[in-house]
Amino acid sequence: MNQTLLDHPRSASTPHPLDWLTLTAAFEAACLLRCVTAPTTTARRQRGAPVHPPERVEFNREDAAQRLRHLLYQLEVPVTHERAVGGLRRRYELHRLTIAPTHQPEYAAVLDASWRRGRGELIGAPVRGASGARRMGRTRLAAAAWRAALLAGGRHIRRHILGIRVTDRDLAAILVRSAALLDAPAILRPGTGCYLVSVPQGPACERIMQATELGPPPPETMVI
Repeated sequence: MNQTLLDHPRSASTPHPLDWLTLTAAFEAACLLRCVTAPTTTARRQRGAPVHPPERVEFNREDAAQRLRHLLYQLEVPVTHERAVGGLRRRYELHRLTIAPTHQPEYAAVLDASWRRGRGELIGAPVRGASGARRMGRTRLAAAAWRAALLAGGRHIRRHILGIRVTDRDLAAILVRSAALLDAPAILRPGTGCYLVSVPQGPACERIMQATELGPPPPETMVI
């Protein structure tokens, strides 16, 4: 992997060292992980310590696991996908993805860099005179965040809203700002041990769904 992809990201007002394609894929992967792993503490965020992604992550939805597997394939990170079935009366599937130990340093570095950069692009103030490529890149980051949340977050669907429950405060804030970029106003409500981000059903919800829609992924040959 090119060393420039692993450099520490600069502030949101300066050009980023990650190309937009890599940044978007790695940022979506980081969002997927934050949907299913314990959030970092406020103290660690304030100190600016790196957020090391887990070597092993589990999903109860196959489509979420397959999406992360595809994103890691794009990032040239080999991954093992295991399936397990449990339960007695109510059967369930568990999907476990494991990162090859030799690729853990690169995997951790690029996801940490992309999370910091993506967060800065979406939560930071818009840059005056930003290029068309950057504006498009921010929109793609917004769609990536919502795609991850729809796949791996806790769905909270009612007749009048589409809601997502997440435990990570930063991810909740990113979803609110991302919805605004996608022209879909969102509301953030703190709950017991989680945050509920919701958009109204109708045109706003349709814009979110259209922005996050994906075509069939290409064949993957690097997966073990």
